[in-house]
Parts: sequence; C-alpha cells; structure tokens
Amino acid sequence: MKRADMKAVLVIVMVGFALYEALPFLQSIVASKPKAITPRGALMQIERTNIAIFERAKPSVVYISTLKRVVDYWSMSVWDIPKGTGSGFIWDEFGHIVTNYHVIEGASEAVVTLSNGLRYQAKLVGADPRYDLAVLKIKPVAGVMKPVIIGNSDDLRVGQIVYAIGNPFGLDWTMTMGIISALERVIDQQNGARIRHAIQTDAAINPGNSGGPLLDSAGRVIGVNTAIYSPSGASAGIGFAIPINLVNRVVSALIAGRYISQQ
Repeated sequence: MKRADMKAVLVIVMVGFALYEALPFLQSIVASKPKAITPRGALMQIERTNIAIFERAKPSVVYISTLKRVVDYWSMSVWDIPKGTGSGFIWDEFGHIVTNYHVIEGASEAVVTLSNGLRYQAKLVGADPRYDLAVLKIKPVAGVMKPVIIGNSDDLRVGQIVYAIGNPFGLDWTMTMGIISALERVIDQQNGARIRHAIQTDAAINPGNSGGPLLDSAGRVIGVNTAIYSPSGASAGIGFAIPINLVNRVVSALIAGRYISQQ
C-alpha cells in the first residue's frame, strides 16, 4: 500500500472514531428537538357524542359548597366553618336549583357556583328528606340561567348509556359514562324513608356527585344522583339516582310550597 493511501485510510479511521465518540452528543442534539405530532384524524362518533353532551349540559350543572354554624358557648363566639360540597343543576330560568337534601342538611349557608365561575348566595326554597331532594334559589341573571331538559324515567331500559356530571371529591364538572344497570331499585335512607323506583347505574358516582344530574344519550336529565353502594366509600360501580318523574313532582310541589305524599 502506498504511503498516501495509508494516510487516507488513517484519516478515515480517525474521522470515524471521532464521529463514534461524538455520537452520543449528536444523538442528544437530535433527541432534544420536540417530537413531531402525529395527526389522529376524526374523532369516533361515540367521542363526538360524549363531548357534545358534556358541553351542552355543563352550563346547567352547579357546584354547591356549604357552611355550618358553630357556637363556642364559653366565649359565645359564632362562626361558620366549611361543611361540605355537592352538586346540583339549574331547574328553570327563575334561578331554582335542584340538589339532594343531604347536600344541604344542617348547613347554615350554601353558595352556588356556576360553570362560568360566578358565585351566588343561595336560599332554601324547600326540602323533603323522604325523597332526599331540596330546592335552592339564586338570583336569576339574564343570559346565565340555562335550565336542564328532562326526559321520562318511565321509558328507561336496562342497557341504555347514561352520563353522570358533578363534582366528585371537589373536582368540579366531571363527567363519567356507564349504562343503566337495573331499574325499580329501592334506596333505604338513614332516616328510615325509602325511595322507590330508583335507577341503578355503573357510571362512576363518588362523594360530591350527590345532587348532580344523570343524563341519557340525548342529554336529557333522567335522574338525580343520590347514593352509592360501596364499603370503601368510593365508587364500586353501583350508583343510584332518583328517577326524574318523581323529582319533577317533588320539585314542583316544593317550589309551590305544597306537600307531596310518599308513594
């Protein structure tokens, strides 16, 4: 091999070795660049339906926080402390809010937060512990009140897709999806009352979902989420909702100041 050829080979080897040594550095330069986004294409029909239902229903769902009055009998001081949170929904354009009775039970004050962040002091219009339902009222604001639309709970079928929207564990405006697992359930309450014709669903319902709406696939309210069956206190796939036909009768009576007999 000629001397010039040997020099050329040596140069190539040295360059190759240098590139090998610099490879991690060059890789780091390439890897440090943002990764290209892969287009996903159109959403599936079920995804588009879910999104549409949530976006239509969200303005009607509210976050409820309550305070409890505490009295120090030694100093005779009185103050309010946080009691709990729950969910509810706008019933009509007059500012009536439907929720569970147990959400506001024992509260000295309730604050309703709308999906746009506006907060309103609420007053109690009426409550019926037998059905675990209560009606609050906030000052109606033009263009802000978006009442729910309701369905017919007598027409429900096991297997229908349903959606629960509420504020589980204080995480505001959360939606979960499931199916109607059973109908005509009976909910035994701590006060001894029984709610009949309840809807059972496997849509995740957790503490804080109470008082929120259960929707069908048309976005109509078909029930009020009220209870879960769970030894741990978290969702175990068995939740219950008060059927909307019963809610409609009770809420109308409470707004009118009337009494409804238990059926």
